[in-house]
Amino acid sequence: MSRSKRRFDLTVLPGSFAIVHLAAAAPFPRWAVQGEFFSVTRTSDEVSVVCTADQVPKDVKAEAGWRVLKVKGPFALSEIGVLAALSASLAAAKVSLFAISTFDTDYLLVSEKRLLAAIAALRGAGHRIREPGAAASHNLSRRKKG
Repeated sequence: MSRSKRRFDLTVLPGSFAIVHLAAAAPFPRWAVQGEFFSVTRTSDEVSVVCTADQVPKDVKAEAGWRVLKVKGPFALSEIGVLAALSASLAAAKVSLFAISTFDTDYLLVSEKRLLAAIAALRGAGHRIREPGAAASHNLSRRKKG
């Protein structure tokens, strides 16, 4: 199937998330490893943390206000074009993303301010988006029209 015809199911995870940058030598951020979704990545240059915004200590510099879209998986590690198919729609709508990949699937973080534009762009490309709870879906759909 060509990349332009690929369609995926995504779910908007509940909650507001933050992206945190720590020094490479920073101790392991135990405050970040709670909840159903978090990511801690250490490289020789930095430690990047994604967790719910309310978990970040007040004295830690963070960029809050992110929402997470989970791509329904699992996918084989050899699968080609998953992120490309999704990111192309977001790029065309001028929605930036922060991607996290796991063994089974991918997660897209988009700014809360651009969530509705992201949903519209992905739906416009034929992807299916499930929003958390009927009330949230109703509220997002209502704001989208207004």
